[in-house]
Amino acid sequence: MDEAGVSRTVLPVGSKAHHASGWWGMLTVIATEATLFAYLLFSYFYIASHAIGAWPPQGIPKLTLAIPGTIVLIAGSFTMWWGERGIDRGSSMRLMIGLAISTVLGMVFIALEGREWAGEPFHLTSGVYSSLYFTITGFHLVHVIVGLLLLMVLFVWTALGYFDAKRHSAVSIGVLYWHFITIVWLAVFFTFYIAPRLG
Repeated sequence: MDEAGVSRTVLPVGSKAHHASGWWGMLTVIATEATLFAYLLFSYFYIASHAIGAWPPQGIPKLTLAIPGTIVLIAGSFTMWWGERGIDRGSSMRLMIGLAISTVLGMVFIALEGREWAGEPFHLTSGVYSSLYFTITGFHLVHVIVGLLLLMVLFVWTALGYFDAKRHSAVSIGVLYWHFITIVWLAVFFTFYIAPRLG
């Protein structure tokens, strides 16, 4: 049989989900970034434990914008998971909807974080606490922006028909990264907004 007579359906579909080399690559990236966040958060708790006087110096941060931001990010993880389940069943439209909603929710989170930064009574160089606050939340914000770019690329690729029920390892990799962003935020949220309230 010549090559022109080979059906496309018998061609290899490549690796999928956790069998994909990219999936393991993303796990390596996440492990590296998680270690960096762990060091940053350890620095916060170490310095807080040796602080003389009130900590945080300007008082405990308000939850007014932090709680909605947390809910928005968790919702974005859920819609990413929902979209991935859709492409598992061959529904590109469900994946596109999930990606679109997660992208919008990510943008809302960035807007809320920007508004919170603008309302803080301190800036990056005000002191040790403010440096830690802006460095850690800013580093997380950079990861959110990278995640949004990833979601946009996945959306375009989905619209171009690159994915189906058998070929969508890139989607699984993107979902993994987005879940990582959410989990890191929960650790950051606990550190700055909940831990000080626990005394």
